[in-house]
Amino acid sequence: MLADSGFERIEIGPRVDTFGGANGESKARKFEVYGYAFLAWKPA
Repeated sequence: MLADSGFERIEIGPRVDTFGGANGESKARKFEVYGYAFLAWKPA
């Protein structure tokens, strides 16, 4: 999707446990839900 939007040099960071300690943590574990950081450059 980022490439289709014109971004280049797309990097995806490591997975992050965004639900640790939250009320829905057990459900997030069950469905392997994680957050990821994205970094991309849009040409001038």
